Amino acid sequence: MNIANWISIFRIILIPFFVCTIVYYSPEKDYLRYLSLIIFSLAVISDGLDGYIARVRKLQTRLGSFLDPIADKLLLSASFLTMAVTPEIPSAIRLPLWIAVLVISRDIFLALGSLLIHMLTGNLLIAPSYLGKLTTVFQMFTIIAILLQMPFSFLIWDIAAFFTIASGFDYLYKGSKLLSNAGINH
Repeated sequence: MNIANWISIFRIILIPFFVCTIVYYSPEKDYLRYLSLIIFSLAVISDGLDGYIARVRKLQTRLGSFLDPIADKLLLSASFLTMAVTPEIPSAIRLPLWIAVLVISRDIFLALGSLLIHMLTGNLLIAPSYLGKLTTVFQMFTIIAILLQMPFSFLIWDIAAFFTIASGFDYLYKGSKLLSNAGINH
């Protein structure tokens, strides 16, 4: 286990702390919103840091290639769901439930598709696409915009929704092409 993998694990450990700060948030406890922003920001920074360390120090491992995207998916799925269902978040900036469902559904779809490809081909190289990276960036910006109570949060989550759909179709296309190239037609 190397430092990059430990950073990914740290990101996973931050998730329940983030969720708790949002669940227990109320306008009277506004400090919890700022605490959740700090926790989420640490998670975002750790996402970039673990990848950077792995590349620069040549610490890329098979475990890390699974652990990093799992940490991202868990963080973002938990964040989107929490930001959509917590009643104390002002309604003008509360994340619509359909967006949380969209993000979580795409992540489940990607996980099941990856598992299927691995089962059928015996191999799976997880390489995020450019669209996938843009999706992650806009999903992270969505959570930050809501925590900062930005009045235009809806524009950011609409962009995140667009990229979530686009990257989902992109991964579907790439996965079906991978299966086709491996000679698996059905």
